[in-house]
This record gives sequence, C-alpha cells and structure tokens, in this order.
Amino acid sequence: MVKKFALAASLVAVFAAGTCAFAADETPRHGGTLRYVAPYGATFANMDIHTSNRAQDEIYAKAIHRSLYLWDANSNKSVPELASSVSVSPDGLTYTYKLRDDAYFHNGRKLKADDVIWSFTRMMDGAKAYPGARYVRLIKGAIEVEKGQAKTISGLTKIDDSTFEMTLVERGDPANSFYSAMTSIYPAEEAMKEGFFTHPIGLGPYKFVEYVPGSRFVAERFDKFYKPGKPYTDRVTVQLMGEAAARDVAFRNKEIDASILGPVQYMAYQKDPELSKNILEVAEVYTRAMGMNPSFKPFSDKRVRQAINYAINTDLIIKKLVKDKAYRASSWLPPASPAFDKDMKPYPYDPAKAKQLLAEAGYPDGFEFEWTATPNESWGIPIAEAVVPMLEKVGIRAKIRPVEGTVLAETVRKGDFQAYIWSLNTGPDPMSVLMCFHSKTPQSACNYTLFNNPEVDRLLDEANASTDESVRIANLKKVNAIVFDEAPMWFFNYNKAAMAYQPWVHGLQPNATELAVQNYEDVWIDSTSPAAK
Repeated sequence: MVKKFALAASLVAVFAAGTCAFAADETPRHGGTLRYVAPYGATFANMDIHTSNRAQDEIYAKAIHRSLYLWDANSNKSVPELASSVSVSPDGLTYTYKLRDDAYFHNGRKLKADDVIWSFTRMMDGAKAYPGARYVRLIKGAIEVEKGQAKTISGLTKIDDSTFEMTLVERGDPANSFYSAMTSIYPAEEAMKEGFFTHPIGLGPYKFVEYVPGSRFVAERFDKFYKPGKPYTDRVTVQLMGEAAARDVAFRNKEIDASILGPVQYMAYQKDPELSKNILEVAEVYTRAMGMNPSFKPFSDKRVRQAINYAINTDLIIKKLVKDKAYRASSWLPPASPAFDKDMKPYPYDPAKAKQLLAEAGYPDGFEFEWTATPNESWGIPIAEAVVPMLEKVGIRAKIRPVEGTVLAETVRKGDFQAYIWSLNTGPDPMSVLMCFHSKTPQSACNYTLFNNPEVDRLLDEANASTDESVRIANLKKVNAIVFDEAPMWFFNYNKAAMAYQPWVHGLQPNATELAVQNYEDVWIDSTSPAAK
C-alpha cells in the first residue's frame, strides 16, 4: 500500500493507512550507511548554511547542524531542540532558555549561551544579508545591528553559560522562526577561524567528513550526540543528483535509499507493483510562483501582473506537465495554513481579459521580458517553456534565462531579475510568511517582489500587536487577499511532494515543511540493505 499524507487543518493528516516510520514491534537497528540524495541541483551553495535559504542546502545541514528548535513532522509543530526548558514572561515578549546540558559540538566543546547569541548576531550582518535575518529581526535590537547602529542585539541577554533571554519586539512564538537550518547554531570561537567552512563543526547527529562539489557529501556518526542511542546509522552520504533520470536509474539499481520524485517518476512509480509499495507523500507548505520585479516598468502596473495570471492556463499545466502532483494555488498561503481562505478562487484562464488589461495599462501590443529559471522539472524551465506560448497569444514575449539553483537564490535575493520562477516556503506560520510582503522587509530577506502596500503594512502591524488569535487570523486572511489582488506573481501551485524509499529504510518523516529534509538521527536501515555494514 502506498503511504500518503494530505492537507488538513492541523497541517497534514494521514489519508491512507500506515507510514514508513517503524512499527511498534520493530526494533531500530544500528549500523550501516544511509545513502540519501540532494535532488534540487548539482551542487550545494557552500558549507555555510547561514548563507542559504535553499532546501537543497538544508538537506546536508540537517546532518551536521542543529537550530534552537526542531520541526517534528509527526506532531506537525516546532519543538525545543537545544533547550531543556523554555519559560515565557507574562507579557509574552521575553523567553528564557535553559540550554540542555548534554549538547556538544563535534570538537567536544559544550554548547554555551554565547554560541546562540553569536550565531544570531552574525545573521544580522547587514553587509552580508543572511536569509535567516528575516527571523532574527523579530528580536529586540536586531534591526539596529543590521543597520550598523549597534554591535550587539539588545534583546539577547546572557544569564549564565547555559541560560539566556530573548526579548521580542512583538508577541509571537520563536518556535515558528528558529527551526530551519539557516538559523543553525555555530560554535562562536571556532566559526571565526579560517577554514571553518571547509570543515564545519556542528551540534548535529553526524560529523562532517567531506564535501565534493558536484558529487557527494559525507558525514559520520557523532557518538556524543545528545539523543540516547541515536543516530542509528554509522554514516550518511548525500549524492548530488539534480537530474530526475539519474535519480531514477540510481534508485532502481538500489544505489540510493530514497529519492524525491518528479512528476514523470511519480506516475511511473505509482503504476509499478513493487515501487508503489514504498512511496511517502505529503502536502508541503510550499507555493510555486513566478515573481515579477516592479523595477521593470511593465510589472509596476497591477493590471499587467493580473493580465499574466489571466493569460496562463494553469490547470492545464498542472494536469499535463506536473501530472497532478500539485494543488492549484489560490493566492500565497497554502490550504494547510490556519489563515487560508477556502472561499478564495484562483485566477481563471481568460486571454481576452488579459488583453483588455494590457491595453488599459498601455501595452496593447504587449512587451518583452526576461524570465530567470532553473532546470527543475516541477517549477523551472519546463514550466516556463509551456507558459511562453500562452503569453505570446496575448502579446507578451518571454525570453528564458537559464540558471543553476544556487545562482537563482542569489539572483532573486539581489533583485537581479525581471521575473523568476521558484518554489518558496509558505508555512507553517502565516504571520512570518506574510511578513515577506511588509514594506519594511528587505528584498534580501524575502520581499523579493519589493511589495509595498500601506494597508498590508497596517494589517500586519495590527496582527503582530494583537493577543487575540481571531483578530490575527482575520487580518492575515485580508493580507492574503490583497496580495492575491495585487498579483506580484503568477500564482502557480502548492506542492504535493513524493518520496520513494527502499523497503529496508525505516523512520522517514512526513515533513510538510520540506519532505526532502529529514531528521537523519531517526532513520535506520535493516540488514537487507546493500549498505547495511
């Protein structure tokens, strides 16, 4: 039976019996090598996860690093990871963390409060524009560091080596902000030394061994990892395989243990009587979209942006190219979000309406633009190639600019594009996601389309200040609706991720924040694996 996970109000819920996590009567086995895959490109950006917001890089980072919180895929929430206790002040603004006593870096040094404070302060270096700054910015005094007006974050206070306080600028649970790998905690003294990022040291279940660009990443078991008995496997190898065909061959030849499936593979594996037995599916909190840069004159007009949404037969692309391995997007927030409005409808396919809007905007004969895209089969060049003739029918001519995944991330964050197509995280917390449309959020963080709407700013500020959850959700729904109407992007789809795994693999998690990102310490292989020894 295929194991499946689908959308639900809580985030995801099982819609077919069973998971690939081990059954109660199975005892996890120690030893062997987990042979994993990084499917979103031919390289990693580098070995400094603070610099990247790509799922591709988080895949390796989860082996060697840890953040203040951890996403628990089975309970669908973020839970404390590096703290043994967390207490909150009556006003909901100050969090006191007691760090766990058994957390050690791979060089044997114990985690200290200084490491957390140093890591968060580093992320606020305004000259570097680290993507994790979007989360640290929630801490009082972080923006002053980003602007160069202060050297320390006033809202981070060391109590002693194992205790620190975090004071926020507004109420909100840090659990929703500090679980991703881009907010990993580095060892302060060591990270400042030359050579750290060629041989990184972390708090994760595995120690760095090697990274061969374009080929593989290797890490081995860390015996002092703080979770008793974990990790189970002795080693993790991550093969860099951006091509779906290469992953398919490697998986069928039993050379890798798990593989993210693209649309074509998804259909083929479902039809295979053996391969279909071991497929993990989850509705991810990711939205695929074509972002438009308002600095490029035609895209500064809302009517033009709306015209593009009307000009594209999105349902046809999802059916024919994506093979229904996605859900049609009806704005930014996905259905799993608590602020999703089920009554919102996507833009219909209406070329006549698109032509009308273009004429009203002063482009009766259309215009030409450059569209930056990667080879990704689910949301990259193949999708753009299908869209191009649809746009041509209304007079818009698109020239595709092909780039690699690492280049796309930097290109978008720097604003060096007229349009891009990407898959972007839109959950699980709707507040932090929609803050990407606040005018004060810089482009380098996540306001990639330079969105600026005073009503959106007001609604977000009001939601942030409110202690009434119903008010917060109501405001966020309004923001989502305004974003939909302003159309800073072509709203494509919400991803349904699928992973094929070998029958000897156990403990994979239905991670709705990114299925490819696994907590490796929970995964084990039985004795039938070719890499069991």
